[in-house]
Amino acid sequence: MCAHVLIAEDDTMQAELVRRLLLREGHTPVVVHDGRAAIDEAKSRRPDLVILDLMLPKIDGLGVCRVLRQDGNIPILMLTARSTETDLLLGLELGADDYMTKPYSPRELMARIRTVLRRSLRPAADVRLIRAGGITVDPARHEVACDGLPVSCTPGEFAILHAMTAEPDRVFSRRQLLQQTEGHERASTERAIDVHIMNLRKKIESNPRKPVRLMTVFGVGYKLTGRPS
Repeated sequence: MCAHVLIAEDDTMQAELVRRLLLREGHTPVVVHDGRAAIDEAKSRRPDLVILDLMLPKIDGLGVCRVLRQDGNIPILMLTARSTETDLLLGLELGADDYMTKPYSPRELMARIRTVLRRSLRPAADVRLIRAGGITVDPARHEVACDGLPVSCTPGEFAILHAMTAEPDRVFSRRQLLQQTEGHERASTERAIDVHIMNLRKKIESNPRKPVRLMTVFGVGYKLTGRPS
């Protein structure tokens, strides 16, 4: 699995370390050192993955993440020296697929990269369309539609919606939904699922504050209704 990976990191030593690790595994890395350059590079070459430092000059990582999510669903692995849960949840809310705090081990970083790339690049084994409650999931094309209109999802959001659409009206706990992301949220708590659910409601609900599709089952978790009212 060879991928084009954009590294947005202002620390030149860290950037060079990540670049060499990626080269060793057969990937094609490109390095930029500020947020403006990261946005320009991502728009011009559409990388398979963006490794995004939070503390970038010109435009910080959160700003870059926000812009990239407006333009599509490129997988994003966010790196930061900050370790507070607030920063983590904010990054996930903006659409990051995974989040690592510095210092990190090269082995762990590469494991995270492989997980995100495997999720986004591999062909789906089941090519059938999955439908429930006005939601259509196409595993082969990694596409989602709501009432026939396309919905842009991050890999983590797609994994959650895929699982819930396949079993409509089943109640999933936060821990079960966390497992569906196949390691995307290993740096987080189960509260990260609440952020993903909030983001998905903005995309598939007419009124996200009064959902009729993606429902909360208090004290248990969430379910996707098979026939929204």
